[in-house]
Amino acid sequence: MVRVSGLASGMDIDQIVSDLMKAERMPIDKMKKQKQTLEWQRDDYRSMNLLLSDFNNLAFNMTLQSSYSSKTVSSADETKVKAAATSSAGNASYTLSNVTMATAAQTISTSIDSSMDPMKSLWSQRGSMDSSVWTEKTVEQAAITLSADTSTVKLAKGAVSAVNQNTGTLNSISVTTDGTSKAYTVRIGTAAGTINSNEVFINEDTGEMTFGTTLTSGSTIEAFSYQQNVLNFSMTTYDSTGKATGNIQEGGSTPFEFDGSTSLNTLLTQISNSKVGISAFFDEGTNKVVMTRKDTGNLSSVDSPDGSNMVFSGAFLTTGFLQLAGNAKGTDAKFTLNGLETTRKSNTFTTGGVTYTLQNNFTGDVRVNVSNDTQKVFDTIKDFVTKYNELIEKINGKITEERDRNYQPLTDQEREKLTDKQAEQWDDKAKSGLLKGDTILSSGLNQMRSNWYASVSGVSGAFSQLTDIGISTSANYSDRGKLVIEGDGTKLKEAIEKDPQSVMDLFMKSGSTTSEKGIVRRLRDTITQTVSKVEQRAGRSTWTSEQFLLGRNLKSVNSQITSFESRLTQVEDRYYRQFTAMEKAIQNANAQSAQLSQYFS
Repeated sequence: MVRVSGLASGMDIDQIVSDLMKAERMPIDKMKKQKQTLEWQRDDYRSMNLLLSDFNNLAFNMTLQSSYSSKTVSSADETKVKAAATSSAGNASYTLSNVTMATAAQTISTSIDSSMDPMKSLWSQRGSMDSSVWTEKTVEQAAITLSADTSTVKLAKGAVSAVNQNTGTLNSISVTTDGTSKAYTVRIGTAAGTINSNEVFINEDTGEMTFGTTLTSGSTIEAFSYQQNVLNFSMTTYDSTGKATGNIQEGGSTPFEFDGSTSLNTLLTQISNSKVGISAFFDEGTNKVVMTRKDTGNLSSVDSPDGSNMVFSGAFLTTGFLQLAGNAKGTDAKFTLNGLETTRKSNTFTTGGVTYTLQNNFTGDVRVNVSNDTQKVFDTIKDFVTKYNELIEKINGKITEERDRNYQPLTDQEREKLTDKQAEQWDDKAKSGLLKGDTILSSGLNQMRSNWYASVSGVSGAFSQLTDIGISTSANYSDRGKLVIEGDGTKLKEAIEKDPQSVMDLFMKSGSTTSEKGIVRRLRDTITQTVSKVEQRAGRSTWTSEQFLLGRNLKSVNSQITSFESRLTQVEDRYYRQFTAMEKAIQNANAQSAQLSQYFS
């Protein structure tokens, strides 16, 4: 639509229409404020549900036996024995004596040639070991296309075999350049010397190829195969049941393969990181390799005639280089516990819910005492009470917060007139009191108070209600039902010490009816019901608007806003049509007046 300004009338048509539309927009501004209020109310409900859900998770921990059955353990001499206990351990004293700690199987190699460098490749130092340790392996080298001019190219693997160079295995290597192929005769060794233009020298240690001519970018070294020297060996270890820990396909052993470019240190590190369960290292002070089982105890095969804990196979480990002994054995821990002589594979073991860790050999007695950890249970209950008080304080704060109806949500035009700080302060006041007197939350709080104070029927011990263990309601009315642990907690601690089972039943007892359930189980039931009711009103972030009450209300308001905005567009167009008609009428009148003036002039 073409809109005409007030050229004929001299009136500011746009301003007049804008002022008229302000009055027309008042209903839609009210709808938008209603929409914002509903969104704030929805968010407030969801924040309350988040608080309830977090507390419900904490309450779940209070339904676990471990929260009430913590044990404290004391050892008369922790330099000899350390101990810890689970909640299932009985309160008792235990005496350990005549302790001999378990040891791990260990074997040490013979002295290695002093010239051996553990950081260099083993193949480059092959003179220090018997040739029987090496096995040849065929390597398929893929074609290599050069990206720059060069005369040196590295093979995929080093430790190239020199013994078969004249048997047809690796006589020549072909290079294709611009469609033309050229064969280079292969020489293998450790010193290149003079390389003829039709030769390629391969460093057997590093696997680096040096051509007698410079190869141009784009040339392709055609695929070929060659022999590489590798070390193959295997190890076998056993678990506490005498079962081999390696591959079933390998008869329970763990196979290893290393190419000759591997250093001794790298080889030993990979053994240590493998599942064979052996820690291996090279000692430069003695030039010896040490291999030790990571687990202690006499861990051998049930079928082993000599009881060896580590079985080695392969010349590298045995006769060809390290010469490791094959009869290494660990020893089991031996001790007397409360008069019973017994053994264990490990220096850490558990019996009767108590875990012992042997620290040293000794012949005397060390007493270990297990008792209830009253302080820890007290702290757990105290923390739960504190979290509950924080919960009801926040919820009470919301449902008692006054609503200041003088502060309504701001429109976009109103917000533009305020600074960011002023707008923030206004929003804080406008958001206040949106949950005042809410029946769902009020009912939930009342039910939780009832959960705390109603007696628990069917408990086996002396405590059937909260006041029996020294927890009561605050006498201050403004606390609105907060709990108080009487005095300095002495009564609660005495209850825990006297009858921990009864205290546990009071909080977490199961039952088919509410009266039979412990306090925490009642609370969780109430919280679950309250959360569900709040969700029916305010939903979850993943729900659609149709699934909860406020969502349906918001959808309805949005629909009204959309319809009203369409109507406003029509009203604004009507105003402009009316003013346009007025302008045209004034223009016609002015034209007629000018024409009449000409007749009388």
